[in-house]
Amino acid sequence: MVSRTALQDLVRTSLARRVDPLAVRRTATLSKRRLRGTAAPDYVDDVRRTILTELTRGLRAGRLNSPQRDELADLVDAYLSGVGPAVPAATAAAVSGAFEQLYQPRGQPAAEPAAPVTRAIVDSFHRLYYNVSPRTWKDTWYRGIRTYKCPTDMWIYQELVNDLRPSLVIETGTFRGGSALFLADRLETLGHGQVITIDVDVQPDRPEHPRLTYLTGSSVGEDVLATIRARLPGEGHVLVILDADHSRDHVAAELAAYAPLVTIGSYLVVEDTNVNGHPTAPDHGPGPWEATQEFLAGDPGFEIDPRCERYYLTQNPQGYLRKTR
Repeated sequence: MVSRTALQDLVRTSLARRVDPLAVRRTATLSKRRLRGTAAPDYVDDVRRTILTELTRGLRAGRLNSPQRDELADLVDAYLSGVGPAVPAATAAAVSGAFEQLYQPRGQPAAEPAAPVTRAIVDSFHRLYYNVSPRTWKDTWYRGIRTYKCPTDMWIYQELVNDLRPSLVIETGTFRGGSALFLADRLETLGHGQVITIDVDVQPDRPEHPRLTYLTGSSVGEDVLATIRARLPGEGHVLVILDADHSRDHVAAELAAYAPLVTIGSYLVVEDTNVNGHPTAPDHGPGPWEATQEFLAGDPGFEIDPRCERYYLTQNPQGYLRKTR
């Protein structure tokens, strides 16, 4: 187990190398400060450690902007000093008060914690959900079909289908066909639209549906793309969901091929942007997240829709792209 002193040294070293000059000066001050005791509940100390870990990880990954780096310095101050008289009230509230509010909310709606606190909670639960996959996303079923999806994302999909009333939904990466069936059922309730789903493999016992068509082949193969272009509707929205090969190069090729097919106001959803440390599967290697960020940097007429991530847990962070032009 790492000692508290060693942890302090690690924090100071990491921050001194990576944060802005203001934070560096704060950490230098901390190095000369004696630790203070705390009468806070036991869970608060665990929470402080969690926040510190999550924030430093986010800082290294470049996910925190300049104002959040200032908050980071304050939270490190609170962790190293303990919650006591010397800690500013605002800092103590950010570390322990926010969590106390979540443990014992005073009415509804409760105020959302500061962004770094929220991120610490969400990323920690996200890793739990992702890493114990045999009891979570790999044990998710729709009408008896195994469906490797997060239920909160499937709920967002049904909202998009209801709002857009798409004439065509294109899905790459079929697997057993559970999500394709889900989408076809949602279209059936509207009495409108078709689903085309593509995969390189044919799985046995895939469900049949009058609004569902299976294509076999690479999602970026010219034969598959030619078939899809020939079936584009003359009117109505086209919604695209990318869930095939999760390597950066393949996703980049899919984005280039399918973005022009999406209608203005509709969505291009890039799934599994959570891998490669965003925040799960850090050893995955560059994948959907990296491809999506590069795609957006090219100003292709899409914007991230944060409302599609409002349930906090999504396997597609920054992957819900709405076409604006």
